[in-house]
Amino acid sequence: MNKLRTLALAAIPLALALSACGTTEPAADEESDVKATGGPVSVTDSRGTTVELEHPATKVVSLEWMQTETLVSLGVMPVAHADGDEYNSWVANAQVDDTVKDVGKRSAPSFTEIMKTGPELVITDSSGPESIVKQLENKDVPVLVLNTADGSRQLDLMKENVRTIAEVVGKTEKAEEIIGDLDASLAAGKKAIAESDAAGARFAMADGWAEGGNVTIRLFGKGSLMSDLAEDLGLENAWTGEVDPDWGLGTTDPEGLTELGDDVRFFYNSPVEADDVFGNQLEKNPIWNKLEFVTSDHLYPLEKGVWTFGGPVSAQEFVDQVVADLTQ
Repeated sequence: MNKLRTLALAAIPLALALSACGTTEPAADEESDVKATGGPVSVTDSRGTTVELEHPATKVVSLEWMQTETLVSLGVMPVAHADGDEYNSWVANAQVDDTVKDVGKRSAPSFTEIMKTGPELVITDSSGPESIVKQLENKDVPVLVLNTADGSRQLDLMKENVRTIAEVVGKTEKAEEIIGDLDASLAAGKKAIAESDAAGARFAMADGWAEGGNVTIRLFGKGSLMSDLAEDLGLENAWTGEVDPDWGLGTTDPEGLTELGDDVRFFYNSPVEADDVFGNQLEKNPIWNKLEFVTSDHLYPLEKGVWTFGGPVSAQEFVDQVVADLTQ
């Protein structure tokens, strides 16, 4: 797992993946009319391995938050997932309920705890530990491994993963519904921005964290999911610094932000007040306070609840907030 991904997902109690908390989940009577019924299922995962099920899975364990979010938004509550004590604090609109068990950290899930749930399927990420996949498959537990990072096609990959997950849980129509909702929001948002004073605006999207007196700012450059979404809205990413090829993420400091230039709309995530480096530490920084997007009041904190490495639900929340900020 690359260093940026580790920062994003392994050190949740502070900052690094700064996305936010939330409040809602689909109620049973609001879920799709499409039920998880049907005959055998056969899909090919990111390893090129064929995963076969006798019927769509209902007892699913998710070892990555994007997958948990997707399952919940499809109307399938997982029986268990990883880093469960943190998930609801970061994903607003696809909350898990108290029935969902915690099976340990995403970086080191517990084989024993997973097996206690009697899973019909385990979904994990290709960056996760290979050892847990081998242990599960040695016990004849089907494992679907998905690659969730590709800087050349982040948004398209996310949609493909949603469709794959939907197929193994029998919710393909619901998948097309939520993907369609996102596409419709992108189209409507692009039109609204084009007709506003922000037409063709340059943007930057960031989160950050502090270690001692040093502040690190992480930019979502080209190739990140957040950049793909904003670019689909007709905006131009102002960050041209180095980014990693998988996630499109780059890091800098307050002085490095001067490279963004003028006339930039700056969006940022800081979900926990104590960790709000933009509203706390940086407000005292003289370089930060002289940046044009700060002095021009083009600074937009995202509301809590956008998991910046998530699925269509978090993606749509980001789109809706950007459009609202730039057109109101």
